Amino acid sequence: MANVYDVLVERGFIYQVTDEAGLREALQAPLTLYCGYDPTAPSLQAGNLATIMLLMHMQQHGHRVIVLVGGGTTLIGDPSGRATARPILSPEVIAENQESIRQQLARFLDFSGGRALMLNNADWLTRLNYIEFLREIGRHFSVNEMLAAEAYRQRLEAGLTYLEFSYRLLQAYDFLYLYRNYGCVLQVGGSDQWGNITAGVDLIRREEGVQAFGLVIPLLTTSSGVKMGKTEAGTIYLAADRTSPYEFYQFWINTEDADVARFLAIFTLLPMEEVRRLGSLKGADLRLAKEVLAFEVTRLVHGQRAAEEARAASQVLFGEGRPAGRAVEAIPTTEVPLARLEAGIPIVELFAETGLTRSRSEARRLVEQGGVYVNDERIDDVDALVTAEALRDHTIFLRAGKKRYHRVVAV
Repeated sequence: MANVYDVLVERGFIYQVTDEAGLREALQAPLTLYCGYDPTAPSLQAGNLATIMLLMHMQQHGHRVIVLVGGGTTLIGDPSGRATARPILSPEVIAENQESIRQQLARFLDFSGGRALMLNNADWLTRLNYIEFLREIGRHFSVNEMLAAEAYRQRLEAGLTYLEFSYRLLQAYDFLYLYRNYGCVLQVGGSDQWGNITAGVDLIRREEGVQAFGLVIPLLTTSSGVKMGKTEAGTIYLAADRTSPYEFYQFWINTEDADVARFLAIFTLLPMEEVRRLGSLKGADLRLAKEVLAFEVTRLVHGQRAAEEARAASQVLFGEGRPAGRAVEAIPTTEVPLARLEAGIPIVELFAETGLTRSRSEARRLVEQGGVYVNDERIDDVDALVTAEALRDHTIFLRAGKKRYHRVVAV
């Protein structure tokens, strides 16, 4: 397909567009687009992958991508989809987070030769003259219309600060600035950003008299309604030091059956013929499709070797026998002094310590529900101790429920 718009439609990326016919025509020739990411943490999340994959498709079809790190807007905080105000981060923390995000995105986008750019809106937002900004930008915004927006209406009852109220103006100005300085005519983002994006499109029309475009992807949730990238254990991050490649792989292989085809289309670069073939598998054969999904996404995020190790560990843990070699290293591991094991460690303490549960009380409930295993033997006693007798080659395997493993190594 020559036009990337057709690719995005087929793969399920498009939820709303400001002018579908106009954008499809504009994409016939190379254009510049941007997507913003707030550096509120040192790692992007699995939920960010959808827009990242969209940017990959755009670049592969010859369009120039701008990744805008919101170093300036993060100083304020986006109220969209928030019940409470975001914490205000220091410029130093924001700078550290930005560098981490840049390194992550370099796995997906080619920044050589200006094919993709990474910019920080702090470079222009922190230099704005307040009076000039109000006269040039503020005059175009209706307070009544902004208060009617869902993002602001939801926050009014809890309390909406003027700081957050200004966010839409600043994001709209970002789009105008990028148009003026980089010829950017398209902003993409999640569906929760629709109001902010259309504000920028309207501002460019009013200030420059030209047509710009906005495109948002659907809010991605699992078939059971869970937000993409969220699990009972917490958020799934792209950084290996926050979510190990093995845990990342397990997140994807545990995809609900009804979501496999949709996720293969969005989160991998497999040809759509292969996506449809894998998505059509039924019953036990669907496990193969999930393995392909998990491997492909893990490979994109963590590289070929990490994906192979995670797959090997998963196949052995959920098959027969024990993992060996590099497969063992892929499993989340906690080192414990041998002396502690010889004295005996309460099972609930060890599960909380390794992160298999968030607390001892949660571990206690898991034992009572029959979901705690040591070396594949179920533990029914909440007061049980894990001792050195459980060691096999200096190792103990813990399991929470059916699918979450952790390795304890005696040192």
